[in-house]
Amino acid sequence: MKKVIFSLLILCAIACKESSTQTDASQAKINQLAEKYIRLGLTIGQYDSDFVDAYYGPDSLKPKTQPKDKFPKDSILAAVNGLIGQLIEFNQTENNDTLAKRAKWMSGQLIAFGRRINIYTGKYQAFDEESKDLFGVAAPSYPESHYQALVAQLDSLLPGSGSINSRFEKLANQFIIPKSKIDTVFKTAIAEARKRTLEHYQLPANENFTLEYVTGKPWSGYNWYQGNYQSKIQISIDMPIFIERAIDLACHEGYPGHHVYNMLLEKNLYHDKGWTEVSLYPLFSPQSLIAEGSANYGIEVAFPGTEKNKFVKEVLLPLAGLNGANTDLYFQALALKGKLAYARNEVARGIINNTMNESEVTKWLTNYGLREKTLASKDINFIKKYRSYVINYNYGQDIVKNYIESNGGTASDEAKRWELFGWLLSNQVRPTDLIKPVK
Repeated sequence: MKKVIFSLLILCAIACKESSTQTDASQAKINQLAEKYIRLGLTIGQYDSDFVDAYYGPDSLKPKTQPKDKFPKDSILAAVNGLIGQLIEFNQTENNDTLAKRAKWMSGQLIAFGRRINIYTGKYQAFDEESKDLFGVAAPSYPESHYQALVAQLDSLLPGSGSINSRFEKLANQFIIPKSKIDTVFKTAIAEARKRTLEHYQLPANENFTLEYVTGKPWSGYNWYQGNYQSKIQISIDMPIFIERAIDLACHEGYPGHHVYNMLLEKNLYHDKGWTEVSLYPLFSPQSLIAEGSANYGIEVAFPGTEKNKFVKEVLLPLAGLNGANTDLYFQALALKGKLAYARNEVARGIINNTMNESEVTKWLTNYGLREKTLASKDINFIKKYRSYVINYNYGQDIVKNYIESNGGTASDEAKRWELFGWLLSNQVRPTDLIKPVK
């Protein structure tokens, strides 16, 4: 009996050693494929200046040669498709779930590489096909009657006479932050968002950001992640900034939004696990649906229920020297206006598919986006530059919200909500991971 047991132990040890050797080989293989993925992304970024949103990986993976005069579309597309094939082949023989998930995540990102290459070189698809390739999903489309019903609700809420746009503008103009107060208000909002985030997450000790105010941009705010847990946050001051935007942008660009998302990926996956592929953030990829969706939902995570309204009334309005008499009405109107966000998707769909002419685009942005002429022009410029990216803000937010709340992260269990949100920010999550039916 002792000999039998001893023999079984030897066989078990041999099997464990073989399994460990196989895992080490698979680990080495996926790391090699990850380096190819990085090199490809950085090469595309040499030509397409909007392609790489952030990179904090090793300098050794950066291109060693200057870009060619002409974008080598065919060879780069062939390299992208070849790498997708290698990742598929890897998964066909890989039993390690973690390594398989890394391969699937990179495959989804690479599909977006291919679509972006075609867009960059003037080869387009319809809006939904484009967004599915780039961001992993196609956003739902609603008929005009859907927006008309929401506008009717807003019409009944807003006091006074005249058009809905003029009445909403009259209300909103009471909450414009004076230019001399913008910096104070924003820094206060960011500090509060950071404090609330630190109550739930341990962030790297050296994390920090710089804050800049800029003009001439098609967006209202942007986080340029620098690596080593540092960000540059830019706020556009071309247009009037309304008081609630201080909290929105503080959370979206900072805490617990983009700044925290990038930091947690860098720490937990790149530094702690050595997953090189996460050191590259390609803007036009499924990663952006997760990034933008979580950044928008992060506002609600940090300021649940009426806490945003309360902080505005008690802290930000006095700092800005504004009267808070109509704050509750304003936030009710903003909640209804927020439900109209998908109207911008319809405008983008119409522009990209050539199914809306200029007057129809203006009508939709004015009637359903409640945008005055200058803001409507900024919307159009954004869509022309970033195309189907617009779905990441609204549909991305809904996907994140539905996933977290259907898994127990409701308003009645904030600890669970923060826990699930933290998981989302710290892992290679694909959009399809969030929209699978909950078992």
